[in-house]
Amino acid sequence: MKEKDRKVQIQNLVTAAMCMAAGIILPFFTGQIPEIGKMLLPMQLPVFLCGLICGWQYGGLVGFILPLLRYALFAVPPMPNGIALAFEQAAYGMICGYLYNRSKWHCIVAVYRSLIAAMLGGRVIWVIARLVLLGLTGNAFTWKIFMAEAFGSALPGIILQLVLIPALMVALNKAGLVHFHKRKKPAETREKGCRAEN
Repeated sequence: MKEKDRKVQIQNLVTAAMCMAAGIILPFFTGQIPEIGKMLLPMQLPVFLCGLICGWQYGGLVGFILPLLRYALFAVPPMPNGIALAFEQAAYGMICGYLYNRSKWHCIVAVYRSLIAAMLGGRVIWVIARLVLLGLTGNAFTWKIFMAEAFGSALPGIILQLVLIPALMVALNKAGLVHFHKRKKPAETREKGCRAEN
């Protein structure tokens, strides 16, 4: 393994560990109250950031482990909902990281595109997981429950994510910790509406 690749891998591991720690700590700011947690979604913020900064592999792993680790440490989120949440957050980290990494430009527009796609994809995975889990327990999962839990109560958290995560990425870019740039390919045209910032 090249020295540069080893350095990047170590940086990603450290960043992923920091995101994991943030995901454990942030829910304490909601007082560990499930109703507030469902509104603000504090555990999801570091998962999205991990996917954007470190890539889909790290984002997916951090997203999957976080709910299970918090349950092991603090008995929240309750099971079996925590299992569905683990798959949902893994999807957030993987989709967000994969799409951002594959974007022609690494910029604020690419961040938004990746975030929105991941939010939708993660909720689809959550629905599938909930259907399987509720089917095993013999409970029903209705369209009303889906809309209420996936979008209704979570709307403040979705807005917070769409405001805070791009702002953090811009701040990290200005600090030189992440870099907005164009992927290095010959004869590429500039993607509409997307500006590289150095």
